[in-house]
Order: sequence, then C-alpha cells, then structure tokens
Amino acid sequence: MAGSTVSGIGSNIDTQAIVKSLVDAEKVPKQTQINTASQKATTTLSSIGKIQAALDAFRSALDSMTKDSSFTGLTGSSSDEKTATMTANNTASNGSFRLIVDQLAQASKLSSKNFSGGTSAVVNATDKPTTLTISQSGKDYSVNVPAGATLQQVRDSINTQFGTSGLSANIQTDSNGSRLILTSTTMGTGSDLTLSGTSGLDVGSTVVDLPKDALYSIDGVASVSKTNSIEGALSGVNIKLVAPSTYKTGTSGDKNATLITVSTNNTALKSGVKGFVDTYNALITAMNAETKVTKNLDGSTTAAALTGDSTMRSLQAAIRNEFNTLSGTGTFKSLAQFGVSTSSTTGLLTIDDKKWDAAVKTNAADINSMFTGKDGMLARMKSATDDFAKATTGVLATRSTSLTDSLKDIAKQQETLNERMELLTNSLSAKYNAMDTLVAQLRQQSTSVMTTLNALNNPKTNN
Repeated sequence: MAGSTVSGIGSNIDTQAIVKSLVDAEKVPKQTQINTASQKATTTLSSIGKIQAALDAFRSALDSMTKDSSFTGLTGSSSDEKTATMTANNTASNGSFRLIVDQLAQASKLSSKNFSGGTSAVVNATDKPTTLTISQSGKDYSVNVPAGATLQQVRDSINTQFGTSGLSANIQTDSNGSRLILTSTTMGTGSDLTLSGTSGLDVGSTVVDLPKDALYSIDGVASVSKTNSIEGALSGVNIKLVAPSTYKTGTSGDKNATLITVSTNNTALKSGVKGFVDTYNALITAMNAETKVTKNLDGSTTAAALTGDSTMRSLQAAIRNEFNTLSGTGTFKSLAQFGVSTSSTTGLLTIDDKKWDAAVKTNAADINSMFTGKDGMLARMKSATDDFAKATTGVLATRSTSLTDSLKDIAKQQETLNERMELLTNSLSAKYNAMDTLVAQLRQQSTSVMTTLNALNNPKTNN
C-alpha cells in the first residue's frame, strides 16, 4: 500500500510496525472473509464446469446411439460386395434374400465437338456474349458464354452455377483435341441431357451415355429403380448396387445370385449396451468426483466442492430414476434382467456376462424397444437432463453465471478493502509522523535547557 512511513527517529519507537499492526487488525477479518468466499466460488465454478462438460458429452453420446441404431443387434451382409453392398437399420427383420442385378442405373452424359488448343481453346470468338442451355427432365439451365470465353471458363461456369443442381462439366483431351463432357447425378430413363442456345456448343455434340434404370430382382421378383441405391425394397434394408451379376457360365444363361442376409448379432448388441453403460458411468464418475467426501489419514474428512449440493442430488436422481424405470414392449423391460446392475456405493453400472448370455438367448429383441423410441431410455434420459443442460437457461448454466457474478462482486470488495486500508495507513502514518516530530522537538528543547542548566552549574563557566 502506498503512503507515508515512519521510522521513529524522533521517538525511538517503531511507529511503522505499530501502523502495520493496526491496519492488519482492521483488514484481516474482512480479507479472510473475501479469501474464503473467493476460493469457494472459484472451486464451485470449476466443478460446475466439469459437470456441464460431462453432461454435454453424455447427451451427445445419447444422440449418437439414437442415430446409429446401437441396440438392434442386427447386422447385414452381402455374399458378394462386388455386386451389391447393404446395411440394416432397426426396422429390419431377420432373413435371407437372393439378389440378381441385371443392369445398373446410369446417368446421361454428353460430349461437345472437339476443339484444338486444349482447355484454353476459345469457344466464343465473337464480340458478343452467347448462351448455352442445358436441359434435363423439363428444366433448363442457362450458362452465359462471354465474348472470347475459353473451354475452361465454360466448364468452370457450369460447375460453379449448377454443381449443386446435379450437373458437372469436365474437359477431356486426347490426340483429337479437347471437348466438354457434361454429366448428371440424376439417373434413370427419361433424364436425358440436351444442349441448345446460341453458343454453338450444341453443334456437333454427341451422346456418350444414355440414361438407364437399374434392373434387378429379389427372390425372383423383378424390379426397376431410377438409382443404384435401393431403399424400401426390403423393410429396414438399404442396398447399393455396384455391378451387374455375373453369369454362372460364359456370357449368358443363369446368373449368380448375391445373398443379402439380416441376422441378429449378440456381440454387436452387447457392444451397444456396453457403450451405453460406459457413457453412463463416465457421467456418474464425474459427478462422484465433485461430490465425494475424502477421509484423511488423521481421521478427519474433506468435502469436495459440490458435496451435499442440491443441484447434484437432483441431477443424480433424475438420471437414476430413468434408468430404473421399466420400458419397452418385450417380456424383459429392465436392464437388470439382462445382468446390468448398479453399485450401491458408487452408482456405477456393471454387466454380469453369465446373466447377459442367458438373457439374450431368448430375449435379445427386447433390448431395442427398451432403449429406442419416444418412450425408450435414450429419449427419457435426454428429456430428464434437458433442464440441467440448456446452454444459457439451464440449471448448470444459471449457476455458472451466478458464480461468475459473485466473483466479480468479490473482486470489487477486494478493491474497496484495499482502498480503505490505504487511506487508513496514510491517516495513521500521518498521526504517528506528527507525534514523532513533536517528540523530536521536545527532546531538542530538553537538550537546550539541560545545556543551559549545566552551564550555570559549572563553576568554570561562572568565572
């Protein structure tokens, strides 16, 4: 603290120490209060932040598990992935199906005439802009071709304007020259590309590929598709056609069927449940760390920042209540029936492998309905934690804001205390400085008087 200090030269008293002692006596109680409040608010804010992060991670994992269909236990396989691949979601059912691909869907592809000069070949040699019109399925896409435009500029203009509309342009160059190649992501019969306009790029254009439908059969039932991605042909199964089926012999006759299989995979099902258990335990572990009571070597205890905190109790209760709630449409409606139990001391979940193996042999299908759907555990856990997790208005966010405001107020209290103690120091220093000066004057006067008296009493001086 700034201000005058006193050395006690005049009085031979350490007035500086006296001033400090008086200031400390005034300051210490309030400073202790400020330090205690600051430490508590800081540690609590840190703990709340850790819980918020853990809760956000938990809720994000719930979303991922919902999207990934982690609890179906269903897996799909293709006997020949060079012909077709497949995936199965939670609406699929066990079964095997014979797939034969006769023809892949194909997009329309056009080529312009050849231009000498490569990509820099001028396609509009006039001094006026022209237009290239690309038409598909009754819709026109107009491309402006400026005076002096090159093949590359036209390509770039098409890709920039209509790339998101499913059109793309490339330049192909060989010994005959360079040409503009137009393709479309739209497949199927009737999606032909045509060119027109005033640019002249349509003149001499040729068809490279005609659009085609995909032709395939499942268990002997012939079907047609505009794309090579087949959705809905089998419930819950998505098939991607890769290539036509090969012939059993030669180039004609019967074709080799690709076996599309949907089956229950208990390993995958357990992996999904274990993923939930690990995610749940991560949140509970984070909460335990901030609410535990530690027993010290001397027998005393130390509470964590959030020990006994009502918010933590409410959050823990909300989560555990949903975990313990029965759900699903199957015979088994709780994870306890599948060998998942809760520790009475830590609240963490564990899986009993023997109980799990016995349960999934007969009731594996019950797992999916327990977790998924609007009334499933994932949705209920998400809903139960909504009020705590909201970014700005949630319980945790509100507490963080309140604690931050408290720290700001404590900082102001510290500033006020420092200013008050500085004023007190200056005031006391001035008083003791004045005292010391007065004492010095009195000593000087005393010395002068004694000198005079001694002189009067000295006979030699009198003579």
